[in-house]
Amino acid sequence: MDSSVPPDPPPVRPRRLSRRTFGRFLIGGAVLAPVLAACGLGDGRERIAYGEHPDQFGEFAAPERGEPRGTVVVMHGGFWRSDTGVDRMRPLVAALVGAGFATWNIEYRKVDAGFGWSAPFDDVAAAVEHLAQLDVDAGRVYALGHSAGGHLALWLAARSGRTRQVPPGVAVNGVVSVAAMFDLVTVDGLGEPGEAAAAASPTAWLPLGVPSVCVHGTSDPIVPIEQSMSFVAAASAAGDGAELVRVDGADHMQVIDIVQPGWAMAVRALDRLAA
Repeated sequence: MDSSVPPDPPPVRPRRLSRRTFGRFLIGGAVLAPVLAACGLGDGRERIAYGEHPDQFGEFAAPERGEPRGTVVVMHGGFWRSDTGVDRMRPLVAALVGAGFATWNIEYRKVDAGFGWSAPFDDVAAAVEHLAQLDVDAGRVYALGHSAGGHLALWLAARSGRTRQVPPGVAVNGVVSVAAMFDLVTVDGLGEPGEAAAAASPTAWLPLGVPSVCVHGTSDPIVPIEQSMSFVAAASAAGDGAELVRVDGADHMQVIDIVQPGWAMAVRALDRLAA
């Protein structure tokens, strides 16, 4: 991971995030559903392992008719903790498939399960590389993630944008982050020194080299919108195509509620990337 110093962000001071508060809202009582042993899940989704650990799998789905407009790698949030999983993103997956996209809703090993910081990064990279073994157009792959999953989506974009040679040839061509975490230094209780947290913050990876759209609610008490504002300003200054989409009055979870305006804005952002 490139830890070069990014351009100075605008003079916005994000509010400090409490891990306890972050976890309470982000987890919201969701519990990771038991992993289904069968590959076919009965509703158009197919469970496919990309590694040997039980959490190294994804759920692939595609429109029943016609050629997909692209493949969206979907990543859930949950503070990289083991009590949140792919089930949180399944309603979004169904909406994306209905909009003509194939989806790859990926699970990954969690930090609190003893795997350390590198496990989620290693796993999402392996999951994207596994797309080369599926029947998808490797030139039309996009990443979409919520909260901590948005952080992972941005890392995938940076990884693809810098090398453009990600083996075995699958690269992320654009990213939609939804209420994503950008400044890990302001997150309490990560258990990592400030230098490591800074290096793991997306502003340290600029320029990404691929376009990004940051969708964020103006009333998010967990990850304040100032984090997206600062990232978009810094990314633009670094030469990236970066866009901020404000969702007036939305909180941290409403932006991934498919009946709320925030989710419609995220889909339109993906439409622009795929156009």
